[in-house]
Amino acid sequence: MKQTPAEETITEKAVASFSTTPDARLREIVQSLVRHVHAFTQEVELSEEEWLAGVRFLTATGQMCDGLVRQEFILLSDVLGVSMLVDAINHRAQHTVTESTVFGPFYIEGMPDREFGENMAFTPGVPALVTGKVTDADGSPLANATLDIWQTATNGMYSGQDTEQPIGNLRGRYHTDEQGRYAIRTVVPVSYPIPTDGPVGQLLSATGRHPWRPAHLHFMIEAPGYRTLVTHLFNHDDPYLDSDAVFGVKDSLRVAYKPCEYNNPLAKTFGFKVAFQHATYDFILPRVPS
Repeated sequence: MKQTPAEETITEKAVASFSTTPDARLREIVQSLVRHVHAFTQEVELSEEEWLAGVRFLTATGQMCDGLVRQEFILLSDVLGVSMLVDAINHRAQHTVTESTVFGPFYIEGMPDREFGENMAFTPGVPALVTGKVTDADGSPLANATLDIWQTATNGMYSGQDTEQPIGNLRGRYHTDEQGRYAIRTVVPVSYPIPTDGPVGQLLSATGRHPWRPAHLHFMIEAPGYRTLVTHLFNHDDPYLDSDAVFGVKDSLRVAYKPCEYNNPLAKTFGFKVAFQHATYDFILPRVPS
């Protein structure tokens, strides 16, 4: 339905009210937000009851955020595809480096530094080793790069989210050696549902969407002079790769875990006394623009 003159006046006044915002970028963002929110409201002919339901939904979303582990607004951004759209906008034309993906709502700062090949799994699972290199776009190794890692336990929950797990379980900060190599002992990741006990879960249920994410390891990789990389490594054969609840899968980030027997040479090097799974992946970081 076409806007009435009164409706147009409301939008114009709301946009104009931010015209003296001192920061030009903030002014652009807020005025554009007002235009789009008003256009959405007009397009769907939002009722007063629906508007109030939306207010209650956003209020409940904020109330689910605990400031440490649970970030329901990031989760909402993820399931709406906004997180991946922001990712795509901010990483255009980076075809020669490792692709990024969503940060996710369960990162915890300050996890322990771990030695090369140290085991970060304190709960049961299929033993795994993940190795590879971190290099620049020319293939030069990046020594002492930091790889901040986190993943769920086999029950599909992260430490911090699951109070039964030690807080540092399946989390840690690893560092590359002089040749840019890294090694992580862990357990094979499993697919899991994002939390459905809050407003985001209610939204998925109401719209008939499933909450599942394919199995993955989270990485945040940093090196001086290079852009921080936030990404995942996905199990290559997971059944949810094509329907990830947060749209985070990229084909270049798939990795295969291959079986190794307990007498494999890597077992002695990294302390495995049983059969384990081994995956390898090389990360390429982009330089910070000069």
